[in-house]
Amino acid sequence: MKILITGGAGFIGHNLAIYFISKGFDITVLDSLERSTDFAVNRLREHGIPIIKADVRSFSDCNGFDVVVHAAAYVSVPESMERPVDYIENNVVGTARVVHECGRAGARIIYLSSAAVYGNPIKLPIPEDHPIDPLSPYGLSKYLGELVVSNFSRVYGFRYVILRLFNVYGPGQNPAYAGVISGFIERALRGEPLVIYGDGWQTRDFVYVNDVAEIILRMIEGDLFDNEVYNVGTGKVTTINELARMIIEILGKSNIEIVHREERPGDIRHSYADNRKIKTKININFTSLEKGLKDLVLLYNNG
Repeated sequence: MKILITGGAGFIGHNLAIYFISKGFDITVLDSLERSTDFAVNRLREHGIPIIKADVRSFSDCNGFDVVVHAAAYVSVPESMERPVDYIENNVVGTARVVHECGRAGARIIYLSSAAVYGNPIKLPIPEDHPIDPLSPYGLSKYLGELVVSNFSRVYGFRYVILRLFNVYGPGQNPAYAGVISGFIERALRGEPLVIYGDGWQTRDFVYVNDVAEIILRMIEGDLFDNEVYNVGTGKVTTINELARMIIEILGKSNIEIVHREERPGDIRHSYADNRKIKTKININFTSLEKGLKDLVLLYNNG
């Protein structure tokens, strides 16, 4: 089976590519390389995964691919507040281009959306039928992308699945773009204070990137393209204060300070997944945050 991963040199994309190729799939990645890291590109090359350098807004050849995993996106909430039009152009127009080409080529599509579409929840944990009320242009762009996928499916007849990812973490996450865990680890390793925006009692649902990869793999293998939307999260809640303390303890850096700064506009206060819907399709044991952090710290120490 041939799979194309857009944004395949990004954090989530390159981890998906490496995971899939280890399972015997024929993988190609598409990426503009605008925001890729040397770490991600080098890992792809080490695994012999071909990289097509192209912008999703102008790419026009999905022929020959059975499945397209659309991971390409700008992903920073603070940046989206400053550059909203860029986020709409890249994330929405880019999605329209990819989905249009999927329709022409007859490929199935997995669209990686975000829990940011929900905004501040009126109920916790957050189910898929929760009202949509994004607080940021980033969240808006991901939801508009969902509408594009759904509408184009009706026009072209392809099958799809939409995954609303909660806070994904793992190897190669760029702390400049939404990577709170990678940011904390890198600062702690440099002996710098961990910076928390707001009081730190915000809650998040942190899901390890390989768990996301396993879910997508099982959807592809089981042909679970049912034109539905699924949350992808552990259902476990962690405050940012707890996260900072866990990282300090795992690293053995008891001298590291935690400092608080003004809360950033667009940040959601509480967020964790109701994942019962996806568990009706896929039985997965999510990696605990403690184990995931320990594995990630080990990679940092060995890198």
